[in-house]
Amino acid sequence: MKPGLLTTIQDLGRHGYQKYGLAVSGSADPYAHRMANILVGNAKEAALLEVTLMGLKLLVKEPAVIAITGGDLNPVINGKETPMWTSVHVKEGDVIQFKGPRTGCRSYLAVTGGIDVPKVLGSRATDLVGQIGGLNGRMLKKGDIIHVFPKSLDGRRGRKLSKDLIPQYENNINIRVILGPQDEAFTEEGIKTFLSSTYIVTKDVDRMGCRLEGAIIEHKDTADIISEGIFYGAIQVPKNGQPIIFLVGRQSVGGYTKIGGVITVDLPKLGQVKPGDSITFTEVTIDKAQEELKQQNQIFKILSATC
Repeated sequence: MKPGLLTTIQDLGRHGYQKYGLAVSGSADPYAHRMANILVGNAKEAALLEVTLMGLKLLVKEPAVIAITGGDLNPVINGKETPMWTSVHVKEGDVIQFKGPRTGCRSYLAVTGGIDVPKVLGSRATDLVGQIGGLNGRMLKKGDIIHVFPKSLDGRRGRKLSKDLIPQYENNINIRVILGPQDEAFTEEGIKTFLSSTYIVTKDVDRMGCRLEGAIIEHKDTADIISEGIFYGAIQVPKNGQPIIFLVGRQSVGGYTKIGGVITVDLPKLGQVKPGDSITFTEVTIDKAQEELKQQNQIFKILSATC
């Protein structure tokens, strides 16, 4: 009925094609994505809707079970507030609407069965730059009909995620990082500045990356390197000394020094930041990062088996 500010179909990304210049894409908050699918009984990679900020309005054409996770964009069904992080039954004629952000900036709407669009290079994710995946590589528009794969709805309504597993989306966040791969290109004072300063998210934040503004991070010499692959969560510092964090829609390569990388379990936080939010960084070890990831994967495994 209304497409909203930016609504796309996403799965967990198109992997293996960065060497050809294609973005991985996929959901900007993979934690919320996976939890939404768990709640409706889908596989973790099933395609769903990524809703940005506000405005999406949907008419339900067939009975379904849905779950809405991620940032709280004030979702309502037939004008009444609907619970998040819970599976909910909707019937033909129901209207689902997202009225505007209260916390975070992206919600995820999963439907039992998963959204049925063709796979392109192994993924249903929408790549807006490459214009592939989803619905012809574009955001939703008024009049689109979204099909889902058939699946039994029995026993799937009323599932809830425990409160301790629901993220708190705040305006001031701390991100844990591992230094490198070019941390030797920065002065000792530059590293100290990076780890002790508060950086503000600028208006230049989207699915591709998050440009920050704050204390200048000092290089020893130059910010230039021979162009190399850019990984998810890479923190690049060009010659102006202002960090840029690369996200799911990032380009394949870049030619500036990278001072660190965001650990995997903290990446979803970056999918929820808005202009004006603040970010601080804390260094952790690789062992700590791996331990956190193992614990999170164990939670996903247990929930997938019980839901």
